[in-house]
Amino acid sequence: MAIETEIKLSLSAHTASQLGSHALLAGVPSQRQLLINTYYDTPDNRLRGERLVVRYRQKGGEWLLGVKTAVQLSGGLAERKEWERSGRPGDFDFAHVDQSAVRDFLEPLRDQLQPAFVTHFQRRSWLLEPRDGVRIELALDRGTIEAGGRRQPICEVELELVSGAVGDLFDLALALQATLPLHPEARSKSDRAYRLLADLPMIAAKALPVPVDAGMSSVSAFRRIALSCVSQLQSNEKGILTTDAPEFVHQARVAIRRLRSAMRVWQRHLPVPFMERFDPLWQELAKRLGDARNWDVFLADTAPLLSEAFADRAEIGLLLRYARRRSTSNRKAARAVLKSAAYSRLLLDFSAALQALPEGKVRLLGDSVPAWLDKCARRVNQRAAEAQGGSDEARHRLRLAFKQLRYALEFLSPILSGPVLENYHQSLTALQEQLGRQNDLAVALQLTTEALPGRKAEVVQDWLAAQSDALLPELEALLEDFRRQDAPWSVPLP
Repeated sequence: MAIETEIKLSLSAHTASQLGSHALLAGVPSQRQLLINTYYDTPDNRLRGERLVVRYRQKGGEWLLGVKTAVQLSGGLAERKEWERSGRPGDFDFAHVDQSAVRDFLEPLRDQLQPAFVTHFQRRSWLLEPRDGVRIELALDRGTIEAGGRRQPICEVELELVSGAVGDLFDLALALQATLPLHPEARSKSDRAYRLLADLPMIAAKALPVPVDAGMSSVSAFRRIALSCVSQLQSNEKGILTTDAPEFVHQARVAIRRLRSAMRVWQRHLPVPFMERFDPLWQELAKRLGDARNWDVFLADTAPLLSEAFADRAEIGLLLRYARRRSTSNRKAARAVLKSAAYSRLLLDFSAALQALPEGKVRLLGDSVPAWLDKCARRVNQRAAEAQGGSDEARHRLRLAFKQLRYALEFLSPILSGPVLENYHQSLTALQEQLGRQNDLAVALQLTTEALPGRKAEVVQDWLAAQSDALLPELEALLEDFRRQDAPWSVPLP
């Protein structure tokens, strides 16, 4: 068994044509190969369900049977187990797979395996030695994925670690990115092929559970959680770039909020320069996406209520036309941000910094949980007191505190369990949703002021303020219910 560690970067056809003349490749001989990969699965795609890949690769007259454990890319980085041996298509002998769980799963399925899709590409590769002891294969792949009678182009760079450390891979990726527009790839070739095979519509990617346990080091747990947030963000990129569906922007912002919440929960275990460098960058990206999200919410949720309440007022027509223009312009701005070199650089820089985080004095995750969550809860209680009878801004700060506590509970849920956690989380979610409705009304007030300057906005603003005030009794009741909840981390951790 080998561990395959690589970074995948997408690039345009124009950039691909420039790669061979890059200064880092000067004087390095290259090889060219035509690679035809046939991927296999059962009729009900059981391998995909187990995140396993079985393929035959044709390289000239040679055939190689490969088995890989599939992983979700994050910041372009993929690390997975790989087994490979010579063979012939149709011969599925998995004796070379030395991980019994994988072999025992595959062996009974040998007679059910059938071709699922094919990747067909020309590979040009260079073997680089940036320094003593480090060898990295740089491969440029250009070709197609063919699945279910449909085709999709392949144009990507793979940097595979032959010897050295993961940091060496990122150093090379960042050096290439400094002069070429390269973007960390969000999906493997097989992931893209399965979607093409099923002809699935794009669906906004929500946060997935992250496997952490009490015996992990705190820094290792943070790294895993942060990479999952980056993965969620990247999984929504294409939807933002190619559709007008608001949910892609929403889930991308959720990914950034979760990431920034994790950075705050783990802040004591993170180097100060790490926080000072990256938190402002993620905050700025969230703001740029937030401008688009605010108008999406206004048009979807608030505008219909205003149209019904003020059906015969000319101001509403002006407001809606302005809102649509701003929604369109902010969506274009969000797309420009995701296409920018700065965003691509942030993904690589942050992923590299995550891999380089020092463990320091190793502290187990389970030992840190109660103190962290106590701190989050104290912040919630403090801001709840400030928000009682307070301003929209005070309620907004309370909403942010609740989000941080909620996300922290979700991150740490694998080491917390039982009905106490479920009840606490339900109460927390109800409060966050209520505060979210009030925040939407507060933002709508700001947007209305922008769209209808002067006295034209007064009647709409008064109506929005009244709607917000009407929600206050329910907010007070939810806060009281939350205060009665037992903290789920006060019970012994398993």
